[in-house]
Amino acid sequence: MGYACPVCEEPQADAGHLANHLAFTAITSSGDHEEWLDEHAPEWGQLGETELAENVAEYAEETEFPQVFEESGVEDHAVDTRQARARGSGELDEEAASILAEARELTEQMESSDDEDETE
Repeated sequence: MGYACPVCEEPQADAGHLANHLAFTAITSSGDHEEWLDEHAPEWGQLGETELAENVAEYAEETEFPQVFEESGVEDHAVDTRQARARGSGELDEEAASILAEARELTEQMESSDDEDETE
């Protein structure tokens, strides 16, 4: 059992994977995933994985997928590792660099928020 992404129907192994998929896709490509999160979880950028997972799971359809890996939530597809490395070795364009910087900033904010919670 897993969840189908309510935007693109991509299979996810559990609510945590669904939350990460939605947030990562929203940050990296905006569009439909970001719009969906803005509508269904308006404060999604400030939520941790657990809180976001609880929120988004109620909107996602629980589905059985033919063969889902527990860690990745995706079907078994062969991956050409040489091709994957070649794609990942290029320079970032301005938009990609901006997205990466935003993701870093959000991660740092989450980590500093977690640190503050631990000291209280």
